[in-house]
Amino acid sequence: MTDQEPTLLRRLLDLEELRRLKASYFRNLDTKNWDGFAGVFASAAVLEVPEAEMVVNGREAIVRSVSEALAGTRTVHHGHMPELELTGPDTARGTWAMFDYVEWPAPESGGRVGLQGYGHYVEEYVREDGRWRINRSRLERLRVDSLASDVPAVAG
Repeated sequence: MTDQEPTLLRRLLDLEELRRLKASYFRNLDTKNWDGFAGVFASAAVLEVPEAEMVVNGREAIVRSVSEALAGTRTVHHGHMPELELTGPDTARGTWAMFDYVEWPAPESGGRVGLQGYGHYVEEYVREDGRWRINRSRLERLRVDSLASDVPAVAG
């Protein structure tokens, strides 16, 4: 083994842990496992959703905000093609192509209420308590399609 191999192995393991972190984010979000969802964020994390003019600071506030916004919904989130970069021994950043499907309960008048979104998560990560966690997440949707047949699509 050369001197660089342990460093290379650590880097590869860190990158894999970051992929698993984001997979856990999506799974916990869609299954509404709010304790598991909380565990993917650093204690002082920041969540930004510019289209909703939303900036939320802190793990507990993020979970509260997201769980309230998605109460009663059916969601499906996919993250693809991660571009991950280790920026220090305990810091990293990444961009994920994303797709999300969010459907709220039907109103009494019938019909569907929801959206399909396409875009990117732009994120920063930190190792906290020995685990990688999301420290900053910004959802940048490029396109949003309404599930209602009478509402036009919105492009960013």
